Amino acid sequence: MFGRARNRALLGALAAIPVALGLAVRLTTRHHDGGGFIGQVSNNGLFLVFSALTITLPIFLPLAIGVVAGDALSGEAGQGTLRYLLVAPVGRNRLLAVKGGALAVFCLVASFTVALSAFVVGLVLFPIGQVTLLSGESISFGAALVKAVLITALVAASLLGLAAVGLFVSTLTDTAVAAMAVTVGVTILSGILQSIPQLSAIQPWLFTDQWISFADVLRDPVYTPNIVHNLLIQALYVAVFGSAAWARFTSRDVLS
Repeated sequence: MFGRARNRALLGALAAIPVALGLAVRLTTRHHDGGGFIGQVSNNGLFLVFSALTITLPIFLPLAIGVVAGDALSGEAGQGTLRYLLVAPVGRNRLLAVKGGALAVFCLVASFTVALSAFVVGLVLFPIGQVTLLSGESISFGAALVKAVLITALVAASLLGLAAVGLFVSTLTDTAVAAMAVTVGVTILSGILQSIPQLSAIQPWLFTDQWISFADVLRDPVYTPNIVHNLLIQALYVAVFGSAAWARFTSRDVLS
C-alpha cells in the first residue's frame, strides 16, 4: 500500500496542507485572541495541529481514504492480480482481513501525517507554551501534547466507517476509479444530508455526524458523550459494511 506512488503522493499532499495553513497564518495574522482553533495558532503553535485536523477531516482526509479504500480489491482485479493472489493460495477471508487491516493502518498514518506536519510547522513558526482549553483552564504543553495525540487517534477512528464503506464498494466492481468515486461520493452525500435540518432524524446515524467531536477532548473534564457516539457509529459501519464486503467477496466469481 505504501509502495504505490499515488498513495505516497496523497500523504505528501496531506502533509503540505498544515504547511500552507501555518504560512498563511504567520504572514497574515499578528498575536491575538481570536476565536476558534485558527485564531489561537499565532498564540500557540500546538493549535495548528487542531486547526489542520479540523480543516482536513471534512474533505481531504476522506478523499485520501476513499481513494485507497476504493482501490483495495477493485485495483487488484483491474490489474489482473486478484486471481493470482487467490490461486497462491491465499484464502479469501484472510485477504479481506489483511485489506481491512491495511486500510485501518492508512487511516492512522494519514491522520498522524497531518498532525505531525502541523506540529513541526507550529514549532518553527509560532511560540509554544501552556494551552488554554475550550473550558477555560490552562494546562502544560506536555499535557496538551498528550491530548493532541489522543485527538489524532480519534480522527483516525472517525475514518474507519468510511474505510469499511470503501472496502465494500471495492468488492462490487473491477474498476478502481468507479469504486473510488462512489466512496468519495458517499462522503459528500453524507455531508449534504448532515446539513439538511429536515433530516435530523437520520443524522445521528450518519458516519460523519460526530466527526468534530474530538474537540471535546480539549475540555476539562473531557466531555465524552459525543466521542462515544462517534466511536459506536464507526464500529456499527465497520460491522455492517465489513460483513457486507465479506458476504460479497467470499461468494464472488473472480475472473481477473
